[in-house]
Amino acid sequence: MAATATTRASSSLLAAALLVAAVAVSAAAVCNMSNEQFMSCQPAAAKATDPPAPPSRACCDALAGADLGCLCGYKNSPWMGVYNIDPERAMELPAKCGLATPANC
Repeated sequence: MAATATTRASSSLLAAALLVAAVAVSAAAVCNMSNEQFMSCQPAAAKATDPPAPPSRACCDALAGADLGCLCGYKNSPWMGVYNIDPERAMELPAKCGLATPANC
C-alpha cells in the first residue's frame, strides 16, 4: 500500500511540475520567439487547414528574429500537436518568408 501511495504522490508531483513547465514555456520566449509570435505562425502551419494560410507579416518578422536552429529542435516535439502544427508545414515557413532554413534542420 505504501508503494502505491508513493507512486501516486510521485505521479502528482510530476504532473504538477509539467504543468508549471508548460506555463513557463508559454509565457517565456523560446528560441527568441514569444508565445504570441509563435502563434502568429500557427495558421500557416496548421494541420487542420488545407491549404494552409500563407505566413503573415507578423509570422515572418517573428521568424526573422528567431533562432531557427533552435526551432528545428522542436520539429518532432509533442508540443507541435498541442498547437495543431504540422512539422512539415512549419519547416516550409522560413523559405516562404524569404529566410534560409538551417542546413542541419
